[in-house]
This record gives sequence, structure tokens and C-alpha cells, in this order.
Amino acid sequence: MSTDEAQGFQFPCDYQIKAMGIDDGSFHEVVIEIINRHCDTVRSDSMRTRPSANGKYISVSIVIEAQSREQLDRIYDDLTAHDKVLMRL
Repeated sequence: MSTDEAQGFQFPCDYQIKAMGIDDGSFHEVVIEIINRHCDTVRSDSMRTRPSANGKYISVSIVIEAQSREQLDRIYDDLTAHDKVLMRL
């Protein structure tokens, strides 16, 4: 049994990436660009956005077909490193 399977993952699998930032009108493009670095295909129909109650912030959720835990780690590392991303889940 691999480490990923022991943690409850069996790759490939659908996996939701979520990031939050200031709603500047293009935050979703930042998230898509980062995810595209690590995924062959990002299904645009899986992207959802949700503004905060006051409209200052926005969350972007995208479902990808994750290939490995390492791939997910690289995506989250890049999201964390970007100055527009305030939080990632």
C-alpha cells in the first residue's frame, strides 16, 4: 500500500482546489494559471467563484484530476507563494 493510499487517496482522483483572495476582477485567472502549470487539463466547467458578503474577497474552486500527492503539494506551494492568494484549502 502506498503512502497516498494509506492517507485515503487513490490516484488519479477528482480533487477540489480552493483559493481565496481580493476580488480584483482577475483573481480567478491567477488561480487558473497556477493550476495550469501542474495539470494537463483544467475543466473550466468545474470552476466556481463565490464573493464574500461585503464583496471585497472572492473564493475560486476548481476540480482537477489529481495524479499524485506530489502534484497537489506543488499546486499548494505555488498558491501559497503567490502574493494575491490570501488563503488556500
